[in-house]
Amino acid sequence: MTSSIKPVHVVGGGLAGSEAAWQLAQAGVPVVIHEMRPVRGTEAHLTDSLAELVCSNSFRSDDAANNAVGVIHEEMRRAGSLIMRAADTHKLPAGGALAVDRHGFSAAVQETLLAHPLVTLEREEVAGLPPEDWDSVIVATGPLTSPALAEAIAALTGEDSLAFFDAIAPIVHHESIDQSIAWKQSRYDKVGPGNVEGSNGADYFNCPMDKPQYEAFVAALLAGEKTEFKQWEHNTPYFQGCQPIEVIASTGPQSLRFGPMKPVGLRDPRTGNRPWAVVQLRQDNALGTLWNIVGFQTKLKHGEQTRIFRTIPGLEKAEFARLGGLHRNTFLNSPRLLDSTLRLKAMPRLRFAGQITGCEGYVESAAVGLMTGRFAAAERLGRAQAPPPPTTAMGALLGHITSGADATTFQPMNINFGLFPPIAGSFKGKERKQAMAVRALRDFDDWLKPTPLAAE
Repeated sequence: MTSSIKPVHVVGGGLAGSEAAWQLAQAGVPVVIHEMRPVRGTEAHLTDSLAELVCSNSFRSDDAANNAVGVIHEEMRRAGSLIMRAADTHKLPAGGALAVDRHGFSAAVQETLLAHPLVTLEREEVAGLPPEDWDSVIVATGPLTSPALAEAIAALTGEDSLAFFDAIAPIVHHESIDQSIAWKQSRYDKVGPGNVEGSNGADYFNCPMDKPQYEAFVAALLAGEKTEFKQWEHNTPYFQGCQPIEVIASTGPQSLRFGPMKPVGLRDPRTGNRPWAVVQLRQDNALGTLWNIVGFQTKLKHGEQTRIFRTIPGLEKAEFARLGGLHRNTFLNSPRLLDSTLRLKAMPRLRFAGQITGCEGYVESAAVGLMTGRFAAAERLGRAQAPPPPTTAMGALLGHITSGADATTFQPMNINFGLFPPIAGSFKGKERKQAMAVRALRDFDDWLKPTPLAAE
């Protein structure tokens, strides 16, 4: 690096860290990414690639007119997001969702970052608080922050680390799906975002169940042998949006039919009727050889998974590229610990980004990384950078993390219109959400306009 500007250090090379590093470098600020893999692995990662996708390959809805997730996608695109650029380049057919080829996506992010003249990658664990001479640090270590760093942060803040479990869904080989039973269709034949090549409104495999099959399946889930908890994992709460399939089943006999196995918008071509319940599989790679069982995060033991999931019609001979798993996530009590630009109140040279802040989801993590990178860049360059307005998706998410949530009951949150300020006027049906989306993008464009020097 030849820049005379002192570098900002980014600890963690996941989605948030990668996006933060990109925003810094694009602003002309040198950045050093410190990624501990492969020096130290995690319970969930399989590679040492930057921006590896672990739990799913889906960025969820890409509908910027009606869905808060789609709005944050569009905001990120307008802010020059590397994560969204790579996602758009490597998108797969997925109905109304934005799904990506996970390997192509990760490779694109890493190659782009390493090609930037202001980016340096160091493969090392930051075991404890960063050195004092690192005067600007973004901690983006994710939900699987190393114990040494987590303990150092806890000691500094006086806060106990909060934690929840994330469960990982299984992946099935395409050729092992029985297509005489499973058929391809998206709910309501909805075509995916951006006219993805191959997207025709038939982006999911659907495995139908009648009532007896469904009831037997639920009983098997409940009776199946589960992964044992470690001593320190007892009484750890699950995040609502990533509950294991068997945990959802335990809340009531119909819970799955109104959750990940809902049959709405689907017709079995063999009968012409809507099934009692449906298991969906979504394409997981560009070649179409791997398919993810949607919503089937699980803590069943591997032998039980194979036995029980092969009772699903169409998956009787399923071969699994990856079985489900379980890992522990760690996050800060951010409303108490972080300021409005994500600095740690107890040590302002440290900023935090991604899931460790208490946001949930790939997109949300990357968005927080984007904001943190811009805050750190502005500070380095002597410019003022206010947080995005709360009327924007990013601003609404940031507000929840830093001030909007109750610190005594703080839990991770996905972006949703419930986090946005109310909008005046009389609206019918979806009109209110649509008006919020229009307002968000208008206000975000205003936020992106150049800011003056702090001294001005």
